[in-house]
Amino acid sequence: MLPRNRWFIAAALVYALLGGLLALAWLADPAALPALTPRVHAHLMLLGFVAMMIFGVALHVLPRFTGHDLFSERLADAQFWLANLGLVAMVLGWLVAMPVVTSLGGAALWLAFALFALNVAATVRPWARR
Repeated sequence: MLPRNRWFIAAALVYALLGGLLALAWLADPAALPALTPRVHAHLMLLGFVAMMIFGVALHVLPRFTGHDLFSERLADAQFWLANLGLVAMVLGWLVAMPVVTSLGGAALWLAFALFALNVAATVRPWARR
């Protein structure tokens, strides 16, 4: 497995632990945390844990299932950085009430998903040479 795919999986586990810890803190004392904490928790779990796990596993198995190399390792590397920096920026923007940071993080995340979609579509294309 390529190191980048391992990093996606490791990041997914870190986000799951952070999201879970945030949920426990919210349950213990909701008044001690910002009002957007449930939104942060949801994004850490869905984009951080679920999406990062899907990215790491998909980028590893799809080339093996299709018999084709991944269309672009460079796109996947850029996707890794955009997805993680975007999620961190979005979460921090919500926690410190900086909508511009949240929006920039969201845009980076969207771009990471677009790179993933392009890379996967080009990898599983039926007209590719073997």
